[in-house]
Amino acid sequence: MADRLEGKTITAGGAVFGKLKALGIDYVFANSGTDFPPIIEGLIEASQTGLDLPTPVTVPHEHVAVGMAHGYYQLSGKVQSVMLHTNVGLSNGATGTINAWCDQIPMLIMSGRTPVMEGGRFGARTVPIGWGQEMFDQTALLREVTKWDYELRFPEQIADLFDRAWAISTSTPTGPVYLSLPREVLCEQIPPDGLQTPSRQAPVLPVASGRDLKAAADLLAGAKHPLIISQRGAGSEEAFAALGAFVNDWALPLSHYWANKLSLPLSHPMQVGCAPEDLLGEADVILVINSLAPWWPDKVQLRDDVAVIQLGPDPLFSRTPIRNFQADVTLAGETADTLLALIGEMNTRPRDEAALTRRRQRISAQSAENRRKVIDRAERGNSGPMSKDWVSLCLGRAIRGRKASVFHELGCPLEPLDLDSHNSYFQEPHSGGLGWGLPAALGAQLADRDRLIFATMGDGSYMFANPTACHMVAEAHELPVITLVLNNEEWGAVRHSVVGTYKDGLATKANEVPLTSLRPSPDFTRTAEASRAYTETVTEGDALPAALDRAITVATREKRQVLLNIAIARA
Repeated sequence: MADRLEGKTITAGGAVFGKLKALGIDYVFANSGTDFPPIIEGLIEASQTGLDLPTPVTVPHEHVAVGMAHGYYQLSGKVQSVMLHTNVGLSNGATGTINAWCDQIPMLIMSGRTPVMEGGRFGARTVPIGWGQEMFDQTALLREVTKWDYELRFPEQIADLFDRAWAISTSTPTGPVYLSLPREVLCEQIPPDGLQTPSRQAPVLPVASGRDLKAAADLLAGAKHPLIISQRGAGSEEAFAALGAFVNDWALPLSHYWANKLSLPLSHPMQVGCAPEDLLGEADVILVINSLAPWWPDKVQLRDDVAVIQLGPDPLFSRTPIRNFQADVTLAGETADTLLALIGEMNTRPRDEAALTRRRQRISAQSAENRRKVIDRAERGNSGPMSKDWVSLCLGRAIRGRKASVFHELGCPLEPLDLDSHNSYFQEPHSGGLGWGLPAALGAQLADRDRLIFATMGDGSYMFANPTACHMVAEAHELPVITLVLNNEEWGAVRHSVVGTYKDGLATKANEVPLTSLRPSPDFTRTAEASRAYTETVTEGDALPAALDRAITVATREKRQVLLNIAIARA
């Protein structure tokens, strides 16, 4: 390979792709524009030289492109890249970038920049939009939700700048970075030096101090009423298994309060559900595992003598302007590594087995009762239209024993799913940028083609996902994602927010709440059918299990995407 490049130059637009591959990036999710001529020409040139390149994926909407990079990383743990079109493409990708920022997802985001020169230089402006898309500060569209940004000034910078971008993006806490790429610079020729080598900058991976680990272990070992709140998972398969054994050994209840990843099997006897308010009120020690908002301050009154341990990549969430949750001990580091270190420290402590047995029995009984109530509530929703809990219960039963992941965005609630493995569940980021679920599921399917992938979404979230673009990508790349649209013909989350804020207000008594209706509902099956998806509309609860079985058969045997339009009741 090196012999074929020796003494040659390559278009800078193609050099970008060569460097990305050297950084371990498999895919560039792209929506092209008039700034792309040197990228497209350079990509062809680079492929002809034999340079190892990532696969470019044409995605006809930028929000979908960023979401695919997000989901790919969640399942694979490998950073991917997104290439967008000047400022307008960047604006379409901004919501996805906010989601990635909130979820601490590393990715390299790039967009072209309007040519600086009006003429007299190769790559200068050639069409009117070269003037219309000019901005004083294009990067301002993303600067608040990226860890680092820069504009490429000279083509010789490519290798060094991309090394730096990758290292910063993958440093703890991870997150997106942004590079602006002016067209004139991309049109220039450069030698291929440094394009085939990994980054010369290593990411920063901090480790919690031994002193803080000891302090946290002392608190947990001495606790009479401990509680764990975990929102973003255990961090790895190893840590997931270790955490399950650890909480059982030490009789530590764990709540998935507003969780967007699973930290324990839902059937685990120490898993106490998503509503920990009573346990929070009596807790003397609380371990918070990578949780942006571990409780609702207006709803929970903690004990005056409670001690709170905050653990995660950024325990104080320093990127969030206001977050004043108590933090008596902070354990900073990658979640999996820090959890394993804390578990190791706890294993050096003596245990009062009799006291732990009593607490374990009490928590286990509470967990079993919570599970019984969840299933009873779900089974009562088997009607037409059915409840979200019923859909969730049926989905959990349909995928039991399979290698599967559920991407949930205001679709199937966590508790009735009865999932039991790491990476089996991903919920929308807490940023609330809608339309994440289906693009992320597509990216996850690309990362693991043998896994059964579901996107469960509300009807409003599905519309935000730019579904025509999503289904086109699914067909083009043979991604057999199963989409469940839980259709209640309204913005249910908005109505719940109104009712939650004004508990005795007019909205609680109104037949129709303004600004929440999505009637008349489109026939979502027709959108998916335009890309040759298998579709069904399900209106009765007792028909759902068979419909899910048919969907799984199509996805696994025909390798074809599926959409089920499911009529659900307004909760």
